[in-house]
Amino acid sequence: MIGLRRRAAPVADDRVVHLVAGRCLDYPTAELVAEVPAMRRALAERGPSPATTPLAEVLDHLGSGPLADVQRTYVDTFDLSRKHALYLSYWTDGDTRRRGEVLGRFKTAYRSSGAVVDTHGELPDYLPMVLEFAARVDADAGRTILQDYRPSLELLRIALQERQSPYAGAVVAVCATLPGDSPADRAAVMEMVGMTGPHPSESVGLEPYDPRLPPLQPIPSAASSGAPS
Repeated sequence: MIGLRRRAAPVADDRVVHLVAGRCLDYPTAELVAEVPAMRRALAERGPSPATTPLAEVLDHLGSGPLADVQRTYVDTFDLSRKHALYLSYWTDGDTRRRGEVLGRFKTAYRSSGAVVDTHGELPDYLPMVLEFAARVDADAGRTILQDYRPSLELLRIALQERQSPYAGAVVAVCATLPGDSPADRAAVMEMVGMTGPHPSESVGLEPYDPRLPPLQPIPSAASSGAPS
């Protein structure tokens, strides 16, 4: 599988970056922290790059102290602040009637690639889920989603960098796997939305949608089909 066909070799490398970034942005459990050495080895095989170096810093954070402290930082960052929403369509659709249709398109992309995803109560636009899909199921479709929601990624990146969050590096790494440079500020992101974003710029970052609300319709639970372990 290959995402950007102008790049023949680094697809596997990007899949590693996407998988590690997705793990880093998910809630830190003891099992996740135990995987940190393996994730370090996977990144080391690729070597230093604009994607792997920021991820190494996030892994440093995950292994930096007691698990309870790491979990508290995660909750403070992502669960208690809408400024760092990990739901890609939150940034573009907010609390609008388009939201259900947009979430349906995420589910359709997963199913069209032969995967039925167990969301564990998360919405299908949850960034760690999208990244795992891109890494383990369908690199083409996953990269398309990430590129379509590049403005969401960049707004999240900027918000985390302004907070000086240890998680900022994971989003920096994902953006580094996509074509073109990251915009310098929010104004530049708005220009990006006007040219390439999936929705008009005036709907970016609308309030007051709560991304932790459950989906309106149940999602079938099953392991991803055909996904490499």
